Amino acid sequence: MTKLLQLFGMPDVASAHGAGLDDLIGYVHLLMLLLFVGWFAYFLVAITKFRKSANAKADYLGVKGHMNSYLELGLAIVEAVLLIGFAIPLWARAVDRLPTAAENPVEIQVMAMQFSWNAHFAGPDGKWGLQDTRFASSGNPFGVDPKNAEGKDDVATVSNEEFLLPINRPVIAKLSSMDVIHCFKLLEMRVTQDCVPGLSIPVHFTPTKLGKYSIMCAQLCGNGHSKMRGYYRVVAKDEFDKWYAEKSKAGAGTSFE
Repeated sequence: MTKLLQLFGMPDVASAHGAGLDDLIGYVHLLMLLLFVGWFAYFLVAITKFRKSANAKADYLGVKGHMNSYLELGLAIVEAVLLIGFAIPLWARAVDRLPTAAENPVEIQVMAMQFSWNAHFAGPDGKWGLQDTRFASSGNPFGVDPKNAEGKDDVATVSNEEFLLPINRPVIAKLSSMDVIHCFKLLEMRVTQDCVPGLSIPVHFTPTKLGKYSIMCAQLCGNGHSKMRGYYRVVAKDEFDKWYAEKSKAGAGTSFE
């Protein structure tokens, strides 16, 4: 189904859950196509069979058969299969359950602001630097206390600076916003989620294809909305580990002033 959708302009899938989501989209559109063809055929039959010239006298009794009931029941069954067999399991598998510690996910904080994306990784010690809204500013969007020792080895990218993610490793992105509502959209990962001020909303995905991808804002957020685009690269484990170590040693956490 994914390859079929790509023939109609659907972008490549680069996440573990993306193919299942595309399958659901494809099946829903097939159902819509069948409904369109069926109802259009019925429309043609109706205007032909019940035209005035063939029915000079009105019939107030209506249809006496049960075909309509059977069609409605069949449609309800198909919709139930789509909901129970595809949509709910996909939600439970790909959205509702966050990766566990045993799966060794990469956790990042993503802060949206007019008009840039910012990412924040905990350092090698596995601890986030102390954060408080008192320290939040355009240069320190995560409100990291510059004097806190646990934040000295944190890794951060600000103002749409590119960051890296490892391939085939789960990613948990905790989304928030400094100002208005933005929307975190990773097209190839099939991820779309609003970033709301004052909330930390987790989304997760597992990258499965190497490459450079863009982060788009899918919510009109101001005059610079069209320029709000960040970038990230999915790389091999060794390249990610090297980048992460270099950024950590550079003391990215100390740059929050």
